[in-house]
Amino acid sequence: MKKRILPILLLSGGFAQAQQPFTYTIKGKLGTVSAPAKVYLVSGLSALDSAVVKNGAFEIRGTAAEPVMAELLLRQKGRPANLRGARAQTLIFLEPGTVVVTSPDSLTHVSIKGGPVNADNLRLKEALKPVFANVEAYGAELQKASAQQQQDPAFGEQVQAKFTSFNKQIAATQHAFIKANPASWVSLHALTAIQMIEPAYEEVAPLYAALSPELKSSAAGREYGARLAGMKGVMAGTQAPDFTQPTPDGKMVSLHDYRGKYVLVDFWASWCGPCRQENPTVVKAYNEYKGRNFDVLSVSIDDEKGRAKWVEAIAADQLPWTQVSDLKGLENAAARLYHVTGVPQNFLIDPNGKILAVNLKGAALREALAQYVK
Repeated sequence: MKKRILPILLLSGGFAQAQQPFTYTIKGKLGTVSAPAKVYLVSGLSALDSAVVKNGAFEIRGTAAEPVMAELLLRQKGRPANLRGARAQTLIFLEPGTVVVTSPDSLTHVSIKGGPVNADNLRLKEALKPVFANVEAYGAELQKASAQQQQDPAFGEQVQAKFTSFNKQIAATQHAFIKANPASWVSLHALTAIQMIEPAYEEVAPLYAALSPELKSSAAGREYGARLAGMKGVMAGTQAPDFTQPTPDGKMVSLHDYRGKYVLVDFWASWCGPCRQENPTVVKAYNEYKGRNFDVLSVSIDDEKGRAKWVEAIAADQLPWTQVSDLKGLENAAARLYHVTGVPQNFLIDPNGKILAVNLKGAALREALAQYVK
């Protein structure tokens, strides 16, 4: 069974702001790994640089304007294709000076030594290690569940509740780090990870407000501040932005069509494991409340290449309500309008078009519907 947890970025920082572009060096020693093996330095979806591994050693040099997280990917055959596929990897921060990466054989388990940014990154990882150990242990237990158990909605809800608890523990650890280190780069970058777990303005706004002026005035800080301002426009109590998107058969559907009903606007994707695992909970809620002035409108962030998988997932998960998508992936117009940065995410909207609650999962969804839908 797939783990029900959202991706968490282990982010960090040790100084307030890099005023000028800086030079970084990454030196590695990976046992006896050698050519044609290559190491790629990747940020987001872009490969920044690469180096051939010779007798286990490699070196990458570059410049950056601010500390930024990057991935080191090892390709044993040297080919750059499919950098986002299965790979051995490690996460580091690009910072002034030299970062040394050592391992007996690969990038799966490495030792990292660098400056204050990478030191803080390791400190945060250590703080989170007990939670992730519990996640791994619980994941191993789930592997023993029978197919019948996995198909039981009640079992699914129990598992979802467990991973919701794990996510809260992770967020609490990150909250504590941010509050204790308001001038640290981790306190800025970790907000992105927290937003993946708790994508609610009320949760992240106070944390951002407590950051140092230097962090908030950095390029990354200004970008996050702008994102936060957008999130404020779709918090509970605000008017839900209208949007129109097509169903799989091309019929155009607008959120405004649901005026007069309570509606759960549910953002998901066919490739999103946690979304698929949450679907039985939404189906159960829909079946219970559909006769009480309640409906669901799902918006997929699949892309055009994933159209077939989107349609297949709708059928496989037996989702009876309306499904829409402009098939633009993460650039989905409705997702951008609602400042959705991770899925699953949802918004409960009242008959007058006002947002009542955000990011309702499992028991929280049932409790909200019981409170509002009579």
